[in-house]
Amino acid sequence: MFDPVIAPSGTLLGLLQRGRGDGTLHALTAPRAEALAALNHCVLRDPRHDWQLENRSLYYARLYLDLHGGLDAIEAHLFDPEDVLDTDESRTGLALAVLGHLASYGRRDALALLRRYAAHGTNWAWALDELALRDDDAGLRALATPVLARFATDAEGEAELAATVRDAFEPRPWRLWADDPRESVAARVRAAQEAGSFDRWQRQMRPGGPRPGWSVQAVFEWAQQGVERGAALHVPAARCLTAVAGPEDRAEIVRAAQDGTEGARCTALRYLADSNDPDALELIEAAVATGTSGVVDAAVDAFERMRSLAAVDRARGWARRPDPLGAAAGRVLACRGGIQDRDAVLAALREAVRGEGPDAPTLWTLVDGAGRLGIACAAPVLRHVYRETASSHLRGRAARALAATDPSFGTGFAVECLWDCEETTREIAARHAETGDTRVVERLRRLAADPAEEAEVQTAVRSRIGPEETAV
Repeated sequence: MFDPVIAPSGTLLGLLQRGRGDGTLHALTAPRAEALAALNHCVLRDPRHDWQLENRSLYYARLYLDLHGGLDAIEAHLFDPEDVLDTDESRTGLALAVLGHLASYGRRDALALLRRYAAHGTNWAWALDELALRDDDAGLRALATPVLARFATDAEGEAELAATVRDAFEPRPWRLWADDPRESVAARVRAAQEAGSFDRWQRQMRPGGPRPGWSVQAVFEWAQQGVERGAALHVPAARCLTAVAGPEDRAEIVRAAQDGTEGARCTALRYLADSNDPDALELIEAAVATGTSGVVDAAVDAFERMRSLAAVDRARGWARRPDPLGAAAGRVLACRGGIQDRDAVLAALREAVRGEGPDAPTLWTLVDGAGRLGIACAAPVLRHVYRETASSHLRGRAARALAATDPSFGTGFAVECLWDCEETTREIAARHAETGDTRVVERLRRLAADPAEEAEVQTAVRSRIGPEETAV
C-alpha cells in the first residue's frame, strides 16, 4: 500500500483524514454534499499511515450517522472490479470496519452490505469478522455455504480451509457452522478445526531457532544468518545469549561488539546494554562511529533501553551531537531525565520538528517528555504538532502533553478532542474540557450514552457529570 496523500490541515478533507475532532465539527456545518464527499474520500482511500495502530472506523461511522449518509459509494467501492485485482485487505478494510460500526448502531443497510460482501467479496474474512460481532445466528448460518464454496474439496483446498479456520480472528462463525444441522457443512468445518488443531500442535513440537546447549558463537552465527536473509534477529539472539552465556564468555561478546559481523555486533551490543555492562556505553559510541547502518540502529536502540544513571549522565553529554546518538540522547532524557534536562529536551523537540517535520518518529518520545517534564514553553511546538501531524496517535500524545503544559488546553484543543478518532484522546478531553462550553456538556452526555464508546472514556465522562445527566 502506498503512503496516502494527506490534504492540508486547514481543509475539511485534511481534518477528516487526520481524524481530528474539528473535522466532525466542520463537516456538520459544511454543505452536506461537500461533507459527504470528503467523508467518502477518507473511507474509500484509507488515510492512515499505520492502519493497525490508528483508529478511524468509529469516527467515520459516527459522522455517517450525523450526516444521514447513504452507502452507495461504499457499495460501489467494495464491488468494483478492482476488488478482484487488488486483494490487499487495506483497500477495503476501513470501509468494512465502518460498516461494522454502522451495523452495531442499527443500520440494516450496512448489515446487508456486509453479508453480501462476505458471500462474494475478496476480503470476505474481514467482513465475516465484523459480522461475527454483530450479526445474529441466522444471518451467519446463511453464509456457511458461500464461504465454504470458496475452498476446493481436494486436499489442497481442505488444507487451505483448515489454515483459515485455525487463524480466524473471530471464531464464532466457524463454531456455529461446526454445529450446523446440515451435515455437509458441519462435517467439513469440524474436520478443518481438527486439522488446524493438529497442525498447531505439530508446529509447537518443531520449534525453529536456537536450542538449549547452543554456544555463544552459534547464537552469533544464527543472528548473522538472519541479516543475510533480511531478517533482524539480534533481539531474540540477545535473549538467547542471556541463557547460554556465562562470565567466561564476556571477552568473546565484547570482541563481537567491537568488530564482529553485523549480526554478531548487533546482538552483542544489545546483550551488553541490557546487562548494564561497564563497557556498554563506550562500545555503543564506537559502533555509531564505525558500524554499518544496521549496527548504528541496533546501537542506538540498545542505548535507549538502558535505565542506569550512567546512561542518563552520558545522554546529557551526547544530547548536542548532530547524529543518531545525539537524537537518541534527547529521547533518553525525555524518558528518564530530570527538571535540569528541560532545555535539552525542548531543543531536541524543536530540532526534530524543524528538521524532520510534524510526523517524525522521534517526536513520539519527545512529546511525551515535554509533558512529563512540564515544559511550559514547549506548548507552541506541541500545538503545531497537534495541528499538523497525520498520525492520530501522535496527536493524542501532543494533547496529553498540552494538558500538562498549556493552561488554555481546557478551553481550546480539549473541546475538539471530545470528537477525536482516538479513544485515548477523547478520554483526555473528557477529563480536561471546560464544561462552561455548552457543546462540551452535550458531547459528554452523548458519549456517556453511546454503547459503542470505550469504557475508559465513559468512566472519564462520568467523573465530570452526575448520574442524572448521563440518563439521556
